[in-house]
Amino acid sequence: MSSLLKEEMQRSLFRPEGQHLEEFIEIIEPAEGRHFLCVSVTKLKAVQISVVRNLRLDLIGAYERTEEWSLKDLVLLDGRDSDSDEPRFVMHFDTVRSMTATSCAAKYSLARVLVSLSATHCQTDLMLANFDRTYIQPTSLYASRGDCMVLLQICFYAANLVCLSLCPIP
Repeated sequence: MSSLLKEEMQRSLFRPEGQHLEEFIEIIEPAEGRHFLCVSVTKLKAVQISVVRNLRLDLIGAYERTEEWSLKDLVLLDGRDSDSDEPRFVMHFDTVRSMTATSCAAKYSLARVLVSLSATHCQTDLMLANFDRTYIQPTSLYASRGDCMVLLQICFYAANLVCLSLCPIP
């Protein structure tokens, strides 16, 4: 479903503007309807972050941008609490914008994309706060940057803890 939704938003909202939709997550907003936080790249390689609202669920391609920022203006991405399964996060631009993703995995997926695009297109490291960097930065095990790899890494750590707990202490 998400790939179909991405294709639809790309076709109806981003392609006419000359942009390529890199990533999107669903967010919870007080206004009625479904809302998405989208990350797109323009023809000039500028990265845009926008809140998109689905105007009508029964009408394909009925989307509007309600807010938009440039990635280069993002001063800090704050995950609020790296020790709990917390889907809320805060983006610091000239103003501070709080958001709630539909899941913690979606929040981390967005953070990974923003970190990567900041390094690639802005040539700067994105400032992060309150994120577990283990799930953000690529490692030899975590090469595909997918949520399955995050789960695999958690299982790997858990298996190591079990093995260590079974070892006799001399």
